[in-house]
Amino acid sequence: MPDRSRPDPALLTLLEGVSRSFYLSIRLLPPGLGRPVGLGYLLARASDTLADAPGAGRAERLALLDRFLGMVRGERPAEPIRLDAAETPQERQLLQALPACMGELQALDEADRADVLTVLGHITRGQRLDVERFGDASAANPASLADDGELDEYTYLVAGCVGEFWTRLGLRHVAGFATLPPPELMDLGKRYGMALQLVNVLRDEAQDLATGRRYLPAAREPWFARAREGLECGLRYSLALESRRMRVASALPALIGARTLALLRAAGPRAAHERIKVPRSEVRWLLLRVLLSLGSRARIAREFRDALGDNRPR
Repeated sequence: MPDRSRPDPALLTLLEGVSRSFYLSIRLLPPGLGRPVGLGYLLARASDTLADAPGAGRAERLALLDRFLGMVRGERPAEPIRLDAAETPQERQLLQALPACMGELQALDEADRADVLTVLGHITRGQRLDVERFGDASAANPASLADDGELDEYTYLVAGCVGEFWTRLGLRHVAGFATLPPPELMDLGKRYGMALQLVNVLRDEAQDLATGRRYLPAAREPWFARAREGLECGLRYSLALESRRMRVASALPALIGARTLALLRAAGPRAAHERIKVPRSEVRWLLLRVLLSLGSRARIAREFRDALGDNRPR
């Protein structure tokens, strides 16, 4: 009889194909958490693929997102959607597997399913806003976010809400989840998620500008500081977790994000013309070092400072 507390192996394979770093975190989660978190990520990645469907105009992309959300809510039949929207074989496999994903969603317990629906509602709203603002943008017809508030709204809807989602699940499924009170943990989780998306915005700036999208409404430097501050929230969040496995799983994105910020700073003007990314081998060595320390809080904090290139005492 299959273990329904753990992700389906076929869906884990899909997850590894579309996000190797997130796959590493999912494998560390305790029973009961990996299944809703992994499924939520896959469905969010599927909606992101549809929102970015190549060759589709603004109206068609919005229709694709509506169709997807209707399937998630059980208002439409579960079926593959627009397979030619996929830009990689792994994304095509994910869109092909949407009926299986919807079956997994229905098999979750009621509370977990409600949390997945809530987070997907936020994420697809953020993706809709993105399509509405940038759907017809191009290098010849650029578009920009209007102000800091729009960027904060975007980073919350597509990532900050994920920190809240993760926290709700952890508080429900893991006894003695954290040393901090739930309201403080929820706030740190939200700010952590927003920072991770801001790191993505900074990393992808050159690629976005080439397609006419400008997410940063002002100079880059203040946003580097904002991203670092949010990653430090993520570090506090991770160090508050009592489960060593959860601590490592939660800290890994902050460590990768910190290293990405350091690489972007080191690249200087070159970062405006090429995509900077932490090598996969470096991510694996980073994870190995933290695992060998058994999720030591001191080790995680040291790795975070090292990733930033900041060895000043705190």
